[in-house]
Amino acid sequence: VIGHPKYQDSKRIAIFLSMPDEIQTEEIIKDIFKQGKECFIPRYKPQSNHMDMLKLSSAEDISSLTLTSWNILQPSDDDSAREEALAGGGLDLIFMPGLGFDKKGNRLGRGKGYYDTYLERCMKHPSGKPYTIALAFREQICELVPVVENDVQVDEILYED
Repeated sequence: VIGHPKYQDSKRIAIFLSMPDEIQTEEIIKDIFKQGKECFIPRYKPQSNHMDMLKLSSAEDISSLTLTSWNILQPSDDDSAREEALAGGGLDLIFMPGLGFDKKGNRLGRGKGYYDTYLERCMKHPSGKPYTIALAFREQICELVPVVENDVQVDEILYED
């Protein structure tokens, strides 16, 4: 990931905070700050498919986040001091989680459409749609992932082969 040309060229990067069954992103987050890039993480709104990408001030900032009912760390609902990526300069790159992927770039998420809805919003932003890279285990690569009309394909899937 750290040597990837898209990562190297990106200044504003969104990345998920890993759940135990996902690719662990902690070292990537540390590198984002080490390289002087800006780091954004998801904040999901429960009972909806709305998600924002909010700016982290440092890797240590993660310890100030609250744990959701899904066991995900995220900025609290009353945390209004953080920049939302689309309220500012948009994003260059989004690292995406998922349960399954096929080689055409189709992605199976957790069923709420948070990332698809967010990418639709990105497409309306002046900076346009960011490049998307899914981080996966080899075992998550499938022959075919079922898709619906509003599913947005990822640009690239990185996994160890």
